[in-house]
Amino acid sequence: MKQQVNVPLSTERLMLREFTREGWIHVHQYASRERVCQYQPWGPNTEEDSKTYVKQVLEDGQQAPKTRFAFAIVFDSVMVGTVELNIRDMTNKIGEVSYIVNPNYWGNGIATDATSLVIAFGFEDLQLHRIFATCDPRNTGSSKVLEKVGMTKEGRIREDLLIRDGWRDSLLYSVLVHEWKSKRRN
Repeated sequence: MKQQVNVPLSTERLMLREFTREGWIHVHQYASRERVCQYQPWGPNTEEDSKTYVKQVLEDGQQAPKTRFAFAIVFDSVMVGTVELNIRDMTNKIGEVSYIVNPNYWGNGIATDATSLVIAFGFEDLQLHRIFATCDPRNTGSSKVLEKVGMTKEGRIREDLLIRDGWRDSLLYSVLVHEWKSKRRN
């Protein structure tokens, strides 16, 4: 599995770049908001939580082999979110994608574009076979993003994540490399 990352990744609308230490300020602008983390086991973040997150991203970026690829999403020259691809199984070439976007920018297709870029990166650069994602069944916006990027809903994982309001089910989505290639040709 190749480990070379040619960043930034970009489209006409946005850019994905590596994090900087100062990125915690932008992370904190959205991660400290209740509505952003309502379906997550973390948050709302304190300033220290946001600093710790960015510090961990930077440390993980130095690991070899690298299994965590976290990118700052930049839209209109502003960092508006994060998208990650985490290698969950190197032998079987499986990755997991996740994203979070500042709610001031929701509804602009940013999560869809960023996730599409990371999926392409996972299949083309990292030679993955399968990429999956999970989301809370109540998070209809996230479900729509996963469907728009070509993922298939595989099913529901029952009570697999403990969050503030109790055990959460997760919807499981995935895309296989041959499905992704086929959709790109069409």
